Amino acid sequence: MTDLASGHLPAAARLAWWGTSWLRGHVVTDLLLDAVLGPDATHVVAGLPGAEGTETLVAGLARLRSLGASYVGAAFPAEGDPLGLGGPREFNAEALEEGEAVVVAGTGLGLVPQRTGAAIAWRAIPAERRQLPDVGEADRELRSALVESANALAGLDVAQWRPEVADRLMNLRHREPLAAPPGVPGRCVELAARGLQATEIVALALEDDGGALSSYEIERRRSALTPLDRAGRRALTAACSPEVWPPA
Repeated sequence: MTDLASGHLPAAARLAWWGTSWLRGHVVTDLLLDAVLGPDATHVVAGLPGAEGTETLVAGLARLRSLGASYVGAAFPAEGDPLGLGGPREFNAEALEEGEAVVVAGTGLGLVPQRTGAAIAWRAIPAERRQLPDVGEADRELRSALVESANALAGLDVAQWRPEVADRLMNLRHREPLAAPPGVPGRCVELAARGLQATEIVALALEDDGGALSSYEIERRRSALTPLDRAGRRALTAACSPEVWPPA
């Protein structure tokens, strides 16, 4: 399961950004490998057409390029919100189980990361075209959700039961910059950073039940955070999906 609360780009986002940049000839293989691995020990790719067993990440991407890959787009779905998924059922189910996946344009394939310790195996599964919010739409939704959730949490006295969350909401301009490869629009880098910030705030607020005295209060807090979680994942998906990037 992906950890969107870490403040760092999840594996699908790294593969989407750097894999696309590599396919388009903007970065060399060594940079691709270092960036996609990130904190992980190794990544491999399994199940590609024509491959005999599991391949290294670079060999897998090279095979995808030979199959017609033009870019890699990410998806960060959640139960009840299959954002960024276009089917079929097997791909959607596995992507929902892991909380992230990528779709490789031009190949009819998607890759779902399956983590074991510090290693990730990307399993290739047939994937169909999907519908996505454009970057502007995702940006507007995130801004609106931040205001909506901040107001709702203020009404629930978030400063008392989660002062760290209140501090984050008061200092939204303070966030770690993200490293992106050539070719990723600056607007998308900034949107991805704000999307990660939103999901991190949600995870922090839901870390435990705080001072909640009843299941009713717990549910009110979750309801207040649902729009922000959805908007954060939509922002990250749009920012990491080249098919909806604004023209350079």
